[in-house]
Amino acid sequence: MIKIPETDAEIFALMRKELFTAVVGDVLDAAGFTRQFLPPEIRALRGDMVVVGRAMTVLEADCFDEEIVVEGAKRPFGHMFRALDDLKPGEVYLCTGSSFDYALWGELMSTRAMHCGAAGAIVDGFSRDTRGILNLGFPVFSRGTYAQDQRVRGRVIDFRCPLSYPNGVRVRCGDILFGDMDGVVVIPQTHLRETVAAALEKVHGENKVATAIRNGMSAQAAWDAFGIM
Repeated sequence: MIKIPETDAEIFALMRKELFTAVVGDVLDAAGFTRQFLPPEIRALRGDMVVVGRAMTVLEADCFDEEIVVEGAKRPFGHMFRALDDLKPGEVYLCTGSSFDYALWGELMSTRAMHCGAAGAIVDGFSRDTRGILNLGFPVFSRGTYAQDQRVRGRVIDFRCPLSYPNGVRVRCGDILFGDMDGVVVIPQTHLRETVAAALEKVHGENKVATAIRNGMSAQAAWDAFGIM
């Protein structure tokens, strides 16, 4: 029986070291959670980036005016600054809801998020200031890079709210996000420990299968013996 650490920080460190998104996705499929990957267009800004943390959900919407009034004050980015400043250690800024006409994330946002102790950012849209973000080493996942600013085009209209994606994925604030070069998978917060334990078991099983195949076992025989492929 694999012992899972008690704290988020320890669990997330174990995930970074031992797991990858494909095996976590397989385990979630087996548990009946079959729509847990964010759209495949959302990719790591650099192939070696890994992100794991609890979702701090952010809802964006398109607009056409530079300034709007929020609670009696002019705020050109809506609630974006409030959302960014509300990031807690180990959280991931997760944003969706807008078109793909402008960037949702940049270098200064990354700098502030790092100061807050955030684990990364995942946006269903573009990021910009790519060289600066890469120099910071802050994990960012997006649909690609595009310099056009959101100021006169988009607003954060809510945060720490449930989010949904066109492919059927639903994310609640506090769910666990795990991303690597193969995509981003969402682990329901109520199923973190059992998911990680099952994924570790599967990784150990896959290692046995890999050894058997390297030693000449056929794919069918490996499946029959281990039930893993």
